[in-house]
Amino acid sequence: MNAVIVDKKPVIPSKIICIGRNYVDHIAELGNEFPDEMVVFLKPNSAISTQLQCFHQEALHYEAELCFLYQQGRFSAVAVGLDLTKRRLQAKLKAKGLPWERAKAFNGAAVFSDFVLIDKIDNNLSLTLAIDGNIIQAGGVELMMVKPDEILTQLQDFIDLEDGDIVMTGTPKGVGEIVSDSKFIGQVICQGKTLVSATWLAK
Repeated sequence: MNAVIVDKKPVIPSKIICIGRNYVDHIAELGNEFPDEMVVFLKPNSAISTQLQCFHQEALHYEAELCFLYQQGRFSAVAVGLDLTKRRLQAKLKAKGLPWERAKAFNGAAVFSDFVLIDKIDNNLSLTLAIDGNIIQAGGVELMMVKPDEILTQLQDFIDLEDGDIVMTGTPKGVGEIVSDSKFIGQVICQGKTLVSATWLAK
């Protein structure tokens, strides 16, 4: 089983729960319909990786997200994560009304920074993703259609969360294809302070 680092200690998530279409501008950039209710899909533990890959049967796309770790009934830690997507395959599956897992749940499809502990989720909590020195994605709680506390409430209506589970809360606009050897730097920021950052070199 794969682990993530939380407060400098390894934690093994049983699953990753992903919230889709949670930023208005991202919905528009992909030409998707606005959902009537929160969009949810899962990634298995086997999707977790420390390596940012640019190809897995086809070219991969990045989606940077604020990610929360669940412990003892609440979101106790935050990280920046990359939801990797086989966009071409996803489009084919969506056109046929089929599930997305083949495009979203493959090995290496979830890459995370370390998680840092938080007491509460501030509305100013946000992320940035820079690629080769240029800020490509930026956004956070203020821009989310469904906020983290409501995400947790809705998830608990139909699924049991176990300590260590990760919730990825959707991506701001600016997604795109991963280019080999490009340098990715993700950050979680609150009140002008960087809480955690990570650097990945795409291979």
